[in-house]
Amino acid sequence: HKIEVEVSKESDLREAVRSGADIILLDNLSPEETARMVEVARALAPNLLLESSGGITLENVRAYAEAGANLISIGALTHSARAMDISFKIQPA
Repeated sequence: HKIEVEVSKESDLREAVRSGADIILLDNLSPEETARMVEVARALAPNLLLESSGGITLENVRAYAEAGANLISIGALTHSARAMDISFKIQPA
């Protein structure tokens, strides 16, 4: 089993690392803030698994990838997907 902790500020990140979290989710940060948090996390626990989430789109995903987290979650893939316009017609046999 793995424990993942969601953080959005450095003090919470430090506490999560000290507490032994297996994965840390960096939530709702800019790419620059994400890079800084990754730097802090790597200094404390070099092999810690880091995930970026929140506000990430297909347009800005490269900036988040370059920030250095191991994983990226893009909720826009599901919650912002366009509905498909379909119809269903039944004809008598």
